Amino acid sequence: MRGGGLGISLQSIWSLNFFRETGSLGRFKTSLRENVLGSPKELMKLSVPSLVYAVQNNMAFLALSNLDAAVYQVTYQLKIPCTALCTVLMLNRTLSKVQWISVFMLCGGVILVQWKPAQATKVMVEQNPFLGFGAIAIAVLCSGFAGVYFEKVLKSSDTSLWVRNIQMYLSGIVVTLVGVYLSDGAEIKEKGFFYGYTYYVWFVIFLASVGGLYTSVVVKYTDNIMKGFSAAAAIVLSTIASVLLFGLQITLTFALGTLLVCISIYFYGLPRQDTTSIQQGETASKGRASGV
Repeated sequence: MRGGGLGISLQSIWSLNFFRETGSLGRFKTSLRENVLGSPKELMKLSVPSLVYAVQNNMAFLALSNLDAAVYQVTYQLKIPCTALCTVLMLNRTLSKVQWISVFMLCGGVILVQWKPAQATKVMVEQNPFLGFGAIAIAVLCSGFAGVYFEKVLKSSDTSLWVRNIQMYLSGIVVTLVGVYLSDGAEIKEKGFFYGYTYYVWFVIFLASVGGLYTSVVVKYTDNIMKGFSAAAAIVLSTIASVLLFGLQITLTFALGTLLVCISIYFYGLPRQDTTSIQQGETASKGRASGV
């Protein structure tokens, strides 16, 4: 959890790349003062997805501790259609039937790609399925709402993407630090905040920071549904890399899942037919025919 908090802080530092957009140090300071330090309302607005993401992460951990891994894996992928639903409701967009089919096809493909047969274990852990399903439902709803809310904030104004990143991650730092000290406060006081940070940990944090900025760019210039498709493609590519680098064996479920993911990406990206122009053309031709 400490790594996640540091990852968010690194993202906020990297977001200072908008210095290049302002062109000079003076303009950079002015933009920082006006949009970050002088806009508490905007900071509060961007603190909403930070809080919701924090709730989502904790609910996901709670669900995983009270559900079988396979059940958790299947149910958590409902965040994909939930994101599509939030996009329709919150952004007043419409999806064609083919796109809805593609969304659910992607959901099934991700499930198959990540599917691992259940393994017997001698460790008996008491689980509460009712609590687990409740937690996974909250996590799914939080995932869809937070992503679409952030997209709406990004696209509802001309504020720079980097400024929005700083606003969001400043509140994210506060949220994650509170969580860190609530869960590991005694250990941090005893061993220090950076205890156990190896080069591998720093590298993972670096990758997470890059991933966070990349996600913001994807949401800014496409949408959250496309973010889900790109994440699914990343899962497939990382598994293929594991096959090449570590000799991972390809299973039938992975092959079927990969096929579903590729088909869903293709169908979702198909151009939507403009039925309005066709109907207008038909109406005009009928009018000419009746006139004759």
